[in-house]
Formats: sequence, C-alpha cells, structure tokens
Amino acid sequence: MKYASYVGLEIHIHLLAKSKAFCSCAARFGDEPNTNVCPVCLGHPGVLPALNEEALFMGYRVAQALGCELSRRTIFERKNYFYPDMPKNYQISQFAAPLGVSGGFEFEVKGETRRLAIRECHLEEDAGKLIHAGSVTLIDYNRAGFPLLEIVTEPDLKDGEEAEAYLRSFRRLVRHLGVCDGNMEEGSLRCDANVSVNEEGRGLGVKVELKNMNSSRFVRMGLDYEIRRQTARLAEGKSIQQETRLWNENRDVTETMRKKESASDYRFFPEPDLPPFEPGEAFLERVAGLAIELPLGRKRRFVGVLGLAEEQADQLVEEKSVADYFESALALGAEARTAATWITGELRAQLLRSGQDIAASPLGPRRFAALLGALAEGRIQGTIAKQVLKAVLDEDKDPEAIIAERGLEQITDRGALGAMVDEVLAREAATAARVRSGDKKALAFLVGEAMKASSGRAAAGTLKEIVMERLS
Repeated sequence: MKYASYVGLEIHIHLLAKSKAFCSCAARFGDEPNTNVCPVCLGHPGVLPALNEEALFMGYRVAQALGCELSRRTIFERKNYFYPDMPKNYQISQFAAPLGVSGGFEFEVKGETRRLAIRECHLEEDAGKLIHAGSVTLIDYNRAGFPLLEIVTEPDLKDGEEAEAYLRSFRRLVRHLGVCDGNMEEGSLRCDANVSVNEEGRGLGVKVELKNMNSSRFVRMGLDYEIRRQTARLAEGKSIQQETRLWNENRDVTETMRKKESASDYRFFPEPDLPPFEPGEAFLERVAGLAIELPLGRKRRFVGVLGLAEEQADQLVEEKSVADYFESALALGAEARTAATWITGELRAQLLRSGQDIAASPLGPRRFAALLGALAEGRIQGTIAKQVLKAVLDEDKDPEAIIAERGLEQITDRGALGAMVDEVLAREAATAARVRSGDKKALAFLVGEAMKASSGRAAAGTLKEIVMERLS
C-alpha cells in the first residue's frame, strides 16, 4: 500500500511596527517584563482598541509580495479561546475577511522551483509569554498585543524537507521587505504545521497540527517524524485522531497536547469596537510603490545576467543589505564575479571577525570598488588587497590612502626585481643548483623567497620570469 502526505504551514511573524496592534505600547523584544503594558493590552473593562495602521500597511506589503488579492474591505473578529497569557480571554483577529487571499510563492527545493499556494494573510494580536520556574508560572504581558501576521498555506507540501526550504525562503522574503527580523529563537517568526497522511489517490487524511517548533530544522524533523508515525498507524489498520501535538526536541518525537479545535469552537464574531478597514487608493498605491524584486528573482538575475554561480548568488541574496551592497559596488565600476567572490569570501570573513555589519562598515561600496579597481589595474596583489581591506575596516581610511602611506603598490620595475632575485639566489645557491638540475619544486621555493623579499609587492609573473632567466 502506498501513502501520500500533505503538509500546510501556518507562519506567524511579528511585524516591525513601533507599537502594538491595538494600543500605543511599545512592541519591543527584550524589555523588562510587564513594562510595555496599558489598560488596553491588559484587558481592563471599558477600554477601546485602536487599529495600528503601520502594522496593517506592513501586512498588506507581505500579502502583495506573496501574490495575494488585496482586500478592499477587511474586518476584525474576536476569537474566543482560553489564553492563560492573554487577559482579555479572546484574541482580536481576522476570519471572514482577511487582508489578503489566494496568493502563491515560488521557492527552490531539491534542485527544482516549486510554487506554494497561499490561502490567506490575516492580522491579529499576539498573546503574552508564560515563564515556568519550577512549580511557579510567571506571566510577562509585554508581548500581549504585538502585531502578528499569520500566513496560511494550502497543504501542497509533501514532507519536512520541502517545508524547511519554504520556511527559509519565506524568512528571506520578510527580511528583504523589512517587516520582520525573522528571529525564530526570539519568537518573532513562528511556524505551526498541519500534516495528514492517506492512501495514495484518496486525497487529504485526518489533519494533525504540530506546535512548539522554534527552528526550521525542527519543523523538518517534526514533520518527518509525524509522517512516519501516521503512515505506520495506517499500515497497521489503526485510525488517526485529529489533534494538536507538540514537538519534543529532547526526544525527537511528537507528543499529544490537546484535541484539535475547529473554527466553530472559537465562536468568532465581529469585533464591536473596531470598524471595517477600507484602504483607499492612496494606501494601495503606497503599498504598490514599495514593491521589491523578490529574492529568488534577484538570484536568477545574478546568475543569468551577471554570470554568477548558483551558490554564490544564493549567498548574496540571503540578506538584502548584502545584495544591495553588491549592486552598489557594480554601479561604481566593480566587476561582478570578482566583487561576488570577495564579498562572499574575504570580506565576509573579515566582517565576522570584527563583528561588523556590511551596511555600516567603513568599507562602503565606493571604497570596495576602489580596492577592486586597484587590484584589477595590477597596482596591488591579492595578498596586499586583503591587508588593505583589513586596514580599511580597522582604521576607517580610504584604500588609496592606505596603499600610498604604506608603500604597498606593486613593484614592476625589472631592475629592482632583478636585484631582489640576485640576492635570493646568492643566499640559496644550493637550491638554485637543484633547479638547474631539473627540480621544479625548488623553483617555486626560490620564487616564493623573492616574493617575500619584496614584502609581497612584486609583480608575480615578472618575478618568475626574472628567476628563470637568471637560472638559465
């Protein structure tokens, strides 16, 4: 008997709005517990919510990037459910008229491009945070009311690998849009998964929801385990129960949490204190005006137009700031493949060592293009260019100034190089004799010694020519 698996994701992202979804409290991670609270987000009687238009605008931007049909009239409902960390005991959310529906998003997995259908995007408020300390449970309400965008996909994924690939691509997207920092470890991007297994050709099976997965890796592991569990039960003639299960990262298994609720259990009804939101033409034009080239499209352009390798292009578009830096350097005259090699190699390593961010580092695109220009013109060698790069990051000086101050320009004068070679050959007479006897390895040693004598500044090709001339 063959079985098919069906996976859909519910991704929640904290939008980078300055304040909460329905009050003016700061939406900021890491502050002292219960300091960013007010009567509205604490659910005091008689208070009224006020819609955060900045958060709604960000939600519309995500929906647009996911190819959704943008709602011309969106409403909010109360989702009634016992939330121990939400004092109102209901959540303001969207159900009947979400802000975006019927979209799709392309991502790469297993060497292919897949398109995942998006069912909807809706805005809601987050709950607080429970902190378990031994036999005591503490509640931090700072997070209660954070603007939370939920993106619900269709069950078009097949397994954990596809889900992980999609989640990584989605994280890249929202970071490029600048609407979410994507930090799963801080809870600003969270993912629940719905998975069902059934006999092949019979469509969807009984849905099981997976929660408590705080990394894309755990999403993959949790789904693959659950698919194996359900397949085994069906093969044994047992049934699958509709339920919510937790991922136990210590045991690498899923465990029952509760019986799964349906939409009717939440008793949605219109939020009486918030009128419908109807975005005007100016609002929608502003959303459209901030549309960006999607990361996958940018990667394809880097490969197809600029001739970069797939892996190199993928590294460049992982962060928007890096891709922007790369393109700024090209506009200033840098050669594409050389710039890509330096950004993904030496520059990345130097920035990691110094703890600097590429967008804020002293090596701006202009200085970077100037450094590569000096290298392309043959005025400095590759090893010298690395030294100059480090000096720019450490001292915040122009590459040209560093090259001039330290006398780092390449030595091309044959007379000066010849004198260095003669000195090395006199010192290494025995090695020179071995070269004359046919020892090619010894030749490389002599060239290296001559390069050392020039402090790495000698023109490598000219230097080797002079060594060979002397030895012949």
